[in-house]
Amino acid sequence: MSERHVLGLSGGRDSAALAVYMRQFHPEIDMEYFFTDTGKELPEVYAFLDKLEGILGKPIVRLNPDRDFDFWLKRYKSFLPSVRTRWCTRMLKIRPFEAWVRPMLEGGVKVVSYVAIRADENFRDGYTSTFDNLVVKLPFKEAGIAKASVMEILDGSGLGLPKYYEWRSRSGCTFCFFQQKIEWVRLKERHPDRFEEAQAYEKTALENGSPFTWSEGESLAELIQPERVAEIRADHDKRIEKMRRSVRPNPLRPNAPPEIEELYADAGSCVVCHK
Repeated sequence: MSERHVLGLSGGRDSAALAVYMRQFHPEIDMEYFFTDTGKELPEVYAFLDKLEGILGKPIVRLNPDRDFDFWLKRYKSFLPSVRTRWCTRMLKIRPFEAWVRPMLEGGVKVVSYVAIRADENFRDGYTSTFDNLVVKLPFKEAGIAKASVMEILDGSGLGLPKYYEWRSRSGCTFCFFQQKIEWVRLKERHPDRFEEAQAYEKTALENGSPFTWSEGESLAELIQPERVAEIRADHDKRIEKMRRSVRPNPLRPNAPPEIEELYADAGSCVVCHK
């Protein structure tokens, strides 16, 4: 049985580090890299992928969904995706990947998919396939590679972190519902056009009876009011100060600010979109 080896890139830290790691330590594997493009990614994601492509020395296949976010939003009667109904992941990420690999699998090819779940993420699992000839491998788990080593891989390769990590904790769509409220505030500052797009989607959804807003408990129109923004900033600053008093700084990154996923214990994420 012939084999093909594929590695999905989200535009995030861990999957990029895994790609670099596999190229450095397993050059004998003819890896195929892919990125499933929702069309709603941050500009910084595309810039990071272009830089990564140069380091890998191989093209990153762009898998574009055959129907975009607007199409599926209409199909779901303008109901926004949420933690409980993640149709965005199913239709814009998983569906295009399955369409890409299905001909390989049905043709009898063994497909090995490499997923960037770290050794310190024991609660996470990779993609589950209904095909016996699609095998998922977790190289970071197998090698005992945790977050600190991921940072070393990125720094050592010259790739570094995506620019959006300066203000955001994850890759994925600009209006991802997993964002913390401080990230919505920063999206408004950094990419006001993308914030306005998210706000327009939410307004239409609420007018059509959607039970969900992008940010839990309040609409973006409410979140962006000056007094609310001040509250969100104050809460964020308190979390930073509390963490700095309780956590020993990383000697390799003594001035690095705490990451949002460390500040917010209830921060959720999506292994498909954010790795």
